[in-house]
Amino acid sequence: MSVDKLLTKVFGSSNQRFLKSVAPIVEQINAFEPAVKKLSDEQLRNRTAEFKQQLQTAVAGARDKEDRKRLEREALDEILPEAFAVVKNAARRLTERQETFLVCDQPMTWNMVHFDVQLIGGIVLHRGRIAEMATGEGKTLVATLPLYLNALAGRGAHLVTVNDYLARRDAEWMGQLYSFLGLSYGCIQHDQPPDLRREQYAMDITYGTNSEFGFDYLRDNGMATTREQQVQRGYHYAIVDEVDSILIDEARTPLIISGPATVSTHQYDRLKPLVDQLVRKQNMLCNRLAGEAKELFERAELETFVPLENPAVKVSPAARKLATELRVHLTEITGTGKDGEATEADVRYVAAKLGDDTYVHIVFTDTPEGEPGPLSKLDAFRAYQAEVRSRLQAPPATGEATIIGDYRMLRE
Repeated sequence: MSVDKLLTKVFGSSNQRFLKSVAPIVEQINAFEPAVKKLSDEQLRNRTAEFKQQLQTAVAGARDKEDRKRLEREALDEILPEAFAVVKNAARRLTERQETFLVCDQPMTWNMVHFDVQLIGGIVLHRGRIAEMATGEGKTLVATLPLYLNALAGRGAHLVTVNDYLARRDAEWMGQLYSFLGLSYGCIQHDQPPDLRREQYAMDITYGTNSEFGFDYLRDNGMATTREQQVQRGYHYAIVDEVDSILIDEARTPLIISGPATVSTHQYDRLKPLVDQLVRKQNMLCNRLAGEAKELFERAELETFVPLENPAVKVSPAARKLATELRVHLTEITGTGKDGEATEADVRYVAAKLGDDTYVHIVFTDTPEGEPGPLSKLDAFRAYQAEVRSRLQAPPATGEATIIGDYRMLRE
């Protein structure tokens, strides 16, 4: 038997040790049940306000943000057993009364009460860990425990799921429990206007999809120009449903959002004709060189042809700067390469025959004889001209982020 197996047999696996460590907390939760059961509905609902006051008192003496987080976390851990007992008892009361309501326009009756294994799941999620649960084990109900607890801080709690239907269904379903305990709940849907989104985010608990949370984050941080235009209010606590799908599979696809640029586009309108003129002159020059070279190739069977004249092309600094910004090799336009340091006098053109085609090479004077620079077929200039024309428009304001990278579903 290996040492690892021996240690596991003696001390148990990490999962077994964790379950053993939280067993006393589950016992505390269940121990509150008799006392909570004696409360009236109004008294049970008042416990929510009392918990909030207890948290505010705990963080009142915080020295800074980090100290506030520490004090708040300690206070939440302290009230966790009773808070979970309150949620469990509320679920029991709804079950005993056969409470009926509509979920996605369909009638439903409440018939769920938290089991001990679901209490353990709630503790795991509150501590920021992953709780693996099979379908049918009550993941939706488990989430109500840590969401209720962390919403008591008054800074919002989010549940992130995979599609709009699940977000709406779970919000309307579990919302019966939150409403019974005096908490508000909301749901983000893809077709909601900004005012309604802002209202949903202001609720104590908000359900939504990863893409909607992500796009709202991009709009708030990339397109909104004032605080009033933003819809999200901050990031305090969140639970990610189907965490493997959202944070691994879907996180590989970036969220991209675009809109009209806020900067003036007059510079593009001014520089576009300059670049068009530049490409047109270059095109004419290369066509002429290719024509002359083709005649010489047919007459004298030459392999290369170097014009005697220096076919300098006049390029304005503004046009050259624009081409550089477009990340297009200037050697394909004017032969001015070397990161924009070369001039027209530093280059010359060489026509060469390759099979039945005639090519135009651009050669820098500091390169060895016969070693052409980037090879440019005539069609490349036409393609570049089309590219320039398509790109010299008002550029969109584009933001890109991944859920796991820029918008982290974690507590502060």
